Amino acid sequence: MALSPSKGIVVTIPVLVLTASLAAVFFFLLSSFSSCTCGGGRVAVAGVPSAPESGGDAATERESGGETIRSSKEDVEWVKDQIRVNGLHMQDNVLRKGINPRTRAQQLQDLLQYKGISHYEGPESGNHTALPCPGELLTEEHHSNYGEPWAGGRDVFEFLAQSSHLKPDSKVLEIGCGTLRVGLHFIRYLRPGHFHCLERDELSLMAAFRYELPSQGLLHKRPLIVKGDNMDFSRFGSDVVYDLIYASAVFLHIPGDLVWTGLERLTTKLKPFDGRIFVSHNIKFCSRLGGEECTKRLTRLGLEYVGKHTHDSLLFNHYEIWFEFKRTRA
Repeated sequence: MALSPSKGIVVTIPVLVLTASLAAVFFFLLSSFSSCTCGGGRVAVAGVPSAPESGGDAATERESGGETIRSSKEDVEWVKDQIRVNGLHMQDNVLRKGINPRTRAQQLQDLLQYKGISHYEGPESGNHTALPCPGELLTEEHHSNYGEPWAGGRDVFEFLAQSSHLKPDSKVLEIGCGTLRVGLHFIRYLRPGHFHCLERDELSLMAAFRYELPSQGLLHKRPLIVKGDNMDFSRFGSDVVYDLIYASAVFLHIPGDLVWTGLERLTTKLKPFDGRIFVSHNIKFCSRLGGEECTKRLTRLGLEYVGKHTHDSLLFNHYEIWFEFKRTRA
């Protein structure tokens, strides 16, 4: 027996044990519920607005890798607000005072004169890095090779990824990826080895392998980028099937007959029904034949023209036209 000295109430030992046990169980359950994220719930982080529950909106839905497909309206408003609260205004693009402000041309001259950024001399001049990179790439001259802002690659990615309902485990083929202006965003989003590209220009490939992939920390994604021409996709394997195949301003520079040859080879590599082919700017290879003849050719290949899309850029006053095709039979 145990006596409470202040009240004189008699409490048996079994009652004390039972009370303590119930309290422990209650505390355990309370802790579990407070940390549970059941049903897809999100844990709030101080200072960060909670994202809405997924309703299929690609702007806010995050995949397992933490990457979003496209920016949301809230994202854009956040940027505008940051510019406003900091009182920022666009200034003339001139060299600023600093330690060593240089134009790209001046940077390149420095790199050529001093043998790169290492300043090693003599027999040790090649010791500064495990992956030597030409000065033309270090100064990013290749970013000006497209006639459009380099940042537009993000816009193209967002449009294509959303239109094709892309997932991290999807497989993507780009025809003519150049220096990866668009491809970098696909490589970052997709699982390792899931981005493929056929490119014929050697300088572009050198920029991709020796600068873009290392500088973006994407070497571990192991994209399959192949130097080739004439729509030869044999090195990608005979059993590969793509969720998305796209060509950005590439078919403009290829003879119509070769484009049709490429489409014939690509049809069997496109996922039936759900897979998509996107071609930008125009489809003269098709329109030159006339609508009826083009439709007949597409039908023989097992392809169907889905429609024309106008994609407005998020980043600058610019838009692109894309033409969409799908595979109609297995």
